[in-house]
Amino acid sequence: MNTLINSIPTYVMTVVLSTAIFFLIKFVQKLIHAQVAKAKTTQSKELWNFMDQVATVAVNSLVNSSMSGNDKFAQATTIVQQALDQQGITTVDVKAIEAAVQAAYEKSSLTSIDPQMKWMTPINEHEPVGPEGKAGTDGTAVAIDPKEAD
Repeated sequence: MNTLINSIPTYVMTVVLSTAIFFLIKFVQKLIHAQVAKAKTTQSKELWNFMDQVATVAVNSLVNSSMSGNDKFAQATTIVQQALDQQGITTVDVKAIEAAVQAAYEKSSLTSIDPQMKWMTPINEHEPVGPEGKAGTDGTAVAIDPKEAD
């Protein structure tokens, strides 16, 4: 009987310790998965930043070339793809590269945006107007109300 009474605390301690180790392992596992997800997110962000920089340089280098727009786009896409290959990055989809080149093109001097160009035609120089001839409270044009459209 004495052996049975002495073995109960040992059994309880074993169960408590086993349970604590089990929950500790689960906690560490979740922590590791969270760190892996964070690392993948950071890596993806850095990859997009790198692609954006390379695409911007590629597009800017082709601004004064005498190629057509499609040829410039294809050449810039090739330049970005080669730069990624040189860095050992081969998992990037061509569509993502094309999106980066398109974004760089839209930020480049190839797309000239005239700050003087306005879509609205002022009737009075002091009142900017929209398509219906109405001015907004902050001086911007008001959108067309579908109920008022003919």
